[in-house]
Amino acid sequence: MSSSLEQAGALILEHFHLNHSGVQETPKRYAKALKELLRGYESDPLVHVKIFDNVQSSSMIIQKNIHFFSMCEHHMLPFFGVAHVGYIPKGNQVIGLSKLARIFDCFACRLQVQERIGEQFVDFIETQLQPLGVICRIEAEHLCVTSRGVRKEYSKMVTTAIRGCFVEPDVRSEFFTGIA
Repeated sequence: MSSSLEQAGALILEHFHLNHSGVQETPKRYAKALKELLRGYESDPLVHVKIFDNVQSSSMIIQKNIHFFSMCEHHMLPFFGVAHVGYIPKGNQVIGLSKLARIFDCFACRLQVQERIGEQFVDFIETQLQPLGVICRIEAEHLCVTSRGVRKEYSKMVTTAIRGCFVEPDVRSEFFTGIA
């Protein structure tokens, strides 16, 4: 057994008295899966910052339906859903569109709570771009709610993190219309 994650997987199997041939490789697969699901710890969001000079514009930029997976830090169970992000550039600085999703994943692919992902994302974009405003809306289904405890299938949690001009109702409304 090469890693502590593999050892943890083996202990889980041992706890449930599972030792048949079908689970021989499970500790290795378990370790590999956790490393993939929690890759955000090894990702620096700064690597994904690519800022371009664009035409002077104060147009709202939205990227919607960013599908993601994360892991609840309270139960170590997955939660997943979509994020919608937007910002209004200050001057002519815009960030590469694919970079928004990559930066979001840097924060989502960790042991997390949904509220923190949005806050970390908007704080990061605000620091890097200094836009007029930035917003992140996340809608997610949490397996800790749907598969255990209260067991409410299809229930979703919705959170919104807001900075700058998005606190204004008309600007926020334009964003919500854009993601509808």
